[in-house]
Amino acid sequence: MAEPDSEAVADVPLYLRVAAALREDLTQRRLSPGSRLPSERSLSQRYHVNRQTVRNALQLLRDEELVVTDRRGTFAADAQPETGPEPAAPPLSARRPTFPGGPRAAGALVRASLTWEPPPTPLAPRLLLTPGEPTLVHRHTVLGPHGGALQRAVSWFSRAALAEIPQLSRYRRGRDGRQQPDLRLLYHWMHQAGLRITHRESVGVPPAPAAAAAGGTARLVVHRVVSDQHGHALEITDIDFSAQSAAWTYEFSA
Repeated sequence: MAEPDSEAVADVPLYLRVAAALREDLTQRRLSPGSRLPSERSLSQRYHVNRQTVRNALQLLRDEELVVTDRRGTFAADAQPETGPEPAAPPLSARRPTFPGGPRAAGALVRASLTWEPPPTPLAPRLLLTPGEPTLVHRHTVLGPHGGALQRAVSWFSRAALAEIPQLSRYRRGRDGRQQPDLRLLYHWMHQAGLRITHRESVGVPPAPAAAAAGGTARLVVHRVVSDQHGHALEITDIDFSAQSAAWTYEFSA
């Protein structure tokens, strides 16, 4: 079995490293479908971790339907039966949400940017940052047919997100910030990194007179916190949109 590179993933939790190594063996068919995995004891010795770490890694692979466990042990999941043509995989947007605002917003005319700046002071502790410490910030505006802003979103990423998601860490030095960044696969990247994420959204009406946009159109605001399986915030997003002229669609399945 391939072993994780300790230097490249030094900041990644141990069970995620073990899961990543086993996942590669499974997807590369070094462990053939239906074959039995080594015992927890053998895996703990191979990766120099305790058995609870191995159990956590196997649970993650079970959640991904890559392995199955019964009273005999843990086995690589069987391949699709060859009794007929394999059904076409659903589009990625149907299996995992796009970021931010859902598929409708992702398909609309947008303006997006990435900057490297400190978050609002109250958010810093939740993002595991010290006050004034900069982080990656994503701004996203959905435009209407006549160029007016229908939806605005700003997202702040935590220290943990930048450490564990390679596709985000490439922006650490602010490269490509003036281009149109494409983060629509953000939640897919989190999944690839072995993160089991939970979302919490609060929807509200801003206080008057801020509750009405220009022309008297009502507005709604959404505050989203995306956390990992340990309860650490990965992303905090504020979305502001016109309640009458824009639909806010959110789809998610873990």
